[in-house]
Amino acid sequence: MDRSPVRDFIVGLFVLAGIGAIAYLSISIGDFSWHGPTGLRLSAVFNETGGLAVRAPVVIAGVRVGEISSISLQDDFQANVQMDLDPTLKLPTDTSASIVTAGVLGDRYIELQPGGDDTILKSGDRITFTESAVILERLISQFIYGTLKGKPSDSGSGHAATVPSISP
Repeated sequence: MDRSPVRDFIVGLFVLAGIGAIAYLSISIGDFSWHGPTGLRLSAVFNETGGLAVRAPVVIAGVRVGEISSISLQDDFQANVQMDLDPTLKLPTDTSASIVTAGVLGDRYIELQPGGDDTILKSGDRITFTESAVILERLISQFIYGTLKGKPSDSGSGHAATVPSISP
């Protein structure tokens, strides 16, 4: 069989274009950034992160405004969460941060609730009002063991509860 060098060159270009397209899609789907953090950098301290991960979204009113850049353990055994947010945000200093779950067993993310203070958070500031993650397993165990332990008066002592009647 006789191969044409022009045909081989064109096939090679198509293969390179395909590899380039796959690389571009991989980078754009993964939200890869060539530059470092350029937005509003805030931190928050939580007692429990409950599986919160780096690159998890940060949202306000359901709109993604940033992502988590790092999670580290402090000396007092609390989690310090660093967030990289949209630089155009003007968040009041009394903004609160909550770790919430997408659905019943979904991924965790941070939801910000802007406050009403006149002063604005600057890059490097810390959000002081936080609400840690709710761990479903702990709630279930508290419900089960809490109702089983119950108070003696709650455990059905055999006496019917009487409701005082009011007569005119």
